[in-house]
Amino acid sequence: MAVGGTQPTLRKYLGALKDTTTVSLAKVNSDYKDLDIAIVKATNHVERPSKEKYIREIFFSISAARPRADVAYCIHALARRLSKTRNWAVALKTLIVIHRALREVDPTFREELINYGRSRSHMLNMAYFKDDSSAEAWDYSAWVRIYALYLEERLECFRVLKYDVETDPPRTRDLDTVALLDHLPPLQQLLFRLLACQPQGASSYNVIIQHALSMGALESVKIYTAISDGTINLVDKFFEMQRNDAVRALDIYKRATNQSERLSEFYEVCKTIHVGRGEKFLKIEQPPASFLQTMEEYVRDAPTMAKEKV
Repeated sequence: MAVGGTQPTLRKYLGALKDTTTVSLAKVNSDYKDLDIAIVKATNHVERPSKEKYIREIFFSISAARPRADVAYCIHALARRLSKTRNWAVALKTLIVIHRALREVDPTFREELINYGRSRSHMLNMAYFKDDSSAEAWDYSAWVRIYALYLEERLECFRVLKYDVETDPPRTRDLDTVALLDHLPPLQQLLFRLLACQPQGASSYNVIIQHALSMGALESVKIYTAISDGTINLVDKFFEMQRNDAVRALDIYKRATNQSERLSEFYEVCKTIHVGRGEKFLKIEQPPASFLQTMEEYVRDAPTMAKEKV
């Protein structure tokens, strides 16, 4: 029993020692001393949410008024933190800093983050990350990997669509058929990654995970609204489509219906574990099943693209 009780205490001591050592090295060796220290303190081994003052120091260092070299260095430092750690708390708190920066900081940060991914292996690729120091840490590691996939998809969605669904005005309501068929699948893939963040087991009750999940839950509202507006627009055009477009549109519609059911379940889980407390989640209504049948009948008889005359 003594050994079992000593091990977590020893890990916390070693984690604190690592943080102290890293801060000491930054004070001596770094040209970006203040930024490096803020990153270490915002992403330390303490199993509690980061102190806001350290996150604010990081955000000041990567604000629009700062040189792009400072932004690039910050991304490099965060990537180094992610790649070297085997501790779930450090990894998760680093991802939260990145997530919050995408939401709260000038778009320069997002652009530099995408450029960093092009020139190197993607910093958000955490497929092999694991902290096997305890059963709880194992659970938390799984959630960290899923959360990293969501953030990676968030960047990919921006890269494809050329706008941020969370921070920019909605566009899917006014797109033409070709643009809708291109825009809706990336948005649905983003929602797919977000729905996968529904926590399981010990992860459901971890306060740092709940903090990250609350941001995702808020973003789900705009993601789903963009998909819903686009789907309504798509349905308005559906019965005039050529067969190839109608087949793609039907697949998008089916996936939208399935995802709306899953999002309702996601919100119920969030309410159960008190994530997004005080926020108004969407009330999602399902279309009648008969409408889907009508769409399927149209696809069977829809006109095919006429062959061009030679």
